[in-house]
Amino acid sequence: MAGTLNKVMLIGHLGDEVKMHYFDGGNSIGRFPVATNETYTNRQTGEKVVTTEWHNIVVRNKLAEICEKFLSKGDKVYLEGRLKTRQWDAQDGTKKYTTEIHVTDMNFLTTKKELEGGQSQPSAPAAPKQSTASAEPPQDYDDDLPF
Repeated sequence: MAGTLNKVMLIGHLGDEVKMHYFDGGNSIGRFPVATNETYTNRQTGEKVVTTEWHNIVVRNKLAEICEKFLSKGDKVYLEGRLKTRQWDAQDGTKKYTTEIHVTDMNFLTTKKELEGGQSQPSAPAAPKQSTASAEPPQDYDDDLPF
């Protein structure tokens, strides 16, 4: 294969509220953690084990504003993006690193409000989906397929 690929797909729950930062010129950035779980059974003890992995999520501009408006801690989301590692010098002179997922596409799957209220339909209008490029037909697209 001649090219390279940097793509991440996650389904997980928000671990905190979206933290926003606004810049001059109208740009914005939102950050929040997302937890994904893996469940397996320990063969020796028969005990069910759940491990949680935490991911640092970064969203920008309009998508960040939508996340701030509609998402809260505990909501389930589907994310697509790419990995990006940042480094900086700490106050004590050591180099610090963090790996983030810069989101390019996302779907809101469930909200905490839905789960508490028992609703089956999303409470956010039209489950906002933001993408730089999408191969999906528009929502008003109607075809004759029986499935």
